[in-house]
Amino acid sequence: MTTQDLPTRRFAAFLFDMDGTIISSIASAERAWTRWAQSHGLDVARFLPTIHGVRSVDTIRRLGLPGVDPEAEAAAITQAEIEDVGDIAEIPGARAFLQALPPERWAIVTSAPRELALRRLDAAGMPVPALLVAAEDIDRGKPAPDCFLLAAERLGVAAADCLVFEDAPAGIQAGAAAGATVVVVTATHHAPIETAHATIPDYRALTVDAGPDGLRIASAH
Repeated sequence: MTTQDLPTRRFAAFLFDMDGTIISSIASAERAWTRWAQSHGLDVARFLPTIHGVRSVDTIRRLGLPGVDPEAEAAAITQAEIEDVGDIAEIPGARAFLQALPPERWAIVTSAPRELALRRLDAAGMPVPALLVAAEDIDRGKPAPDCFLLAAERLGVAAADCLVFEDAPAGIQAGAAAGATVVVVTATHHAPIETAHATIPDYRALTVDAGPDGLRIASAH
C-alpha cells in the first residue's frame, strides 16, 4: 500500500513509535550497539539489523551469550545512547503533525527506556506527550501487543479504535496484534518494505482533522 491508501475513517487516538517513526536515531543507536557487538565478538553487519524496534534487553537475551547479564548490559548500552544524541533529528513534518493533535488523543509507545526516550525527544526538539509508554512499563516488548494495548487503556479508548504509526517489523506486528490500524513510516528504510499496511515517507504531506468524533488524517495537497 502507499500514501494514497491511507485510512479515511476517524480514530479515537493516534499511537506513535518513536525511533524511526517520529525521530531518526539510527546512527546513534548503531554506534553504541556496534561497540557492544565488537566487544562480544559478534558479526556486526549481521547483528545490527536485529536491534531496531525491540527492547535492548530482549535483543541481548535472544542471543543467549554465556556469562552475560542482559539487564546490566542493556543498562550500559542505554547510558551510551543517552550520551550520544548529537545527530538525532525529527522525521520531516513530524513535529508539526504532533503539535496539531489534541494532547489527550495521542501517545508515544517506544521500546526505549523512558530516560532515553525523553533525552532523544529533547535532542530532536519534539513535543513530549502526556502519555509515554516505555520499555519498563511492560513485561513483554514488541512484537507482543502489550505496549499498544496499555497505551489505549491509559487513554481510555479501545486499541481497535487507534491508528498506530510504526517503522520496524516488530512494531508493525505489535500494532496489528493489538487490533489497531497501522501506518508504516518509511523515512529511515534503506529498501522498499513489503507490507499490507498503508505507508508514508514522512509527515509533510499530512494534516489532521480533529473533531469531537475523533481524529482523521488527510493529505495536505
